[in-house]
Amino acid sequence: MSGETLSPPRRAGVRAQGRTVPRTGGRRPVGRTVVRTVVGIVLAAYAAVSVYPFLWMVSAAFKTNKEVQEGGHLIPHDPTLRTFADTWSKLDFFDYFLNSVKVTVLTTVLVVVVYSAASYAFSVLAFPGKKWLYRLFLVLLFVPGVVTLLPIVLLESKLDILGTHWGLILPFVNGSAPLAILLLTNAFSSVPAELREAARMDGAGELRIFSRIYLPLARPAVITIALLTAIPTWNEYQLTRISLNDPHTYTLPIALQAMQSQSVVQYNSLMAAALIMVVPVIVLFLCAQRYFVNGLMGAVKG
Repeated sequence: MSGETLSPPRRAGVRAQGRTVPRTGGRRPVGRTVVRTVVGIVLAAYAAVSVYPFLWMVSAAFKTNKEVQEGGHLIPHDPTLRTFADTWSKLDFFDYFLNSVKVTVLTTVLVVVVYSAASYAFSVLAFPGKKWLYRLFLVLLFVPGVVTLLPIVLLESKLDILGTHWGLILPFVNGSAPLAILLLTNAFSSVPAELREAARMDGAGELRIFSRIYLPLARPAVITIALLTAIPTWNEYQLTRISLNDPHTYTLPIALQAMQSQSVVQYNSLMAAALIMVVPVIVLFLCAQRYFVNGLMGAVKG
């Protein structure tokens, strides 16, 4: 026994850097599991409360007005599509829908074209006062839109566009400038300058470099700006209510308000109209969700 070396007694745990770490067997601490369970339950309850009004709107759109007023259940007893047909045809809803499409599409196209070009100039071109002009656009982010309503109405009255769709489109385009320039300038600034230099050596002009190189590479940011412009424009009510007086120029938010102000409110028709208004926005967001997330992440990194 004299030539043998006695090994020290083994201890439960794993030795790491001179200290013993107890084995947990891969199990999470009980406290963390409880916290996560409670948080999950709270979030699930909040989600249920938040989605209930939307589910009620969808349910009411497939009910008769009498069944809506009775309430008490979400699933319609006798679902019908007649409400959608009546709302679409009898209330001139198709005209309101076309007006909203016209205003939204023109506003979105102008915002993308004008401010992508302006952002390209801010990101790669050199001109006097560039930094101060860029900072001025950023400051406009903190100006509440409500304080500009009266100046906009007075200016449109002098330009004789008050009450027209262009009286909505131009203020919407102008109001989108700060955020659009911020996101797109960051996106264009992340494009390697070597690509522009190589294109210039091949004889490409600024317009071709902008359209063939910078715009495709900044596609997520461009789609993000398009979404952030289209959705608020589609849902805009305040300026629209002040500006438009002719029923033939009404957009969907004004049509919904007119339906709600009737002496006898048909709640099923009102919910069907609201669902018709909401569905295009949901479909648009779902189709461009991947680009939207990537565009926001690129803006934060920039």
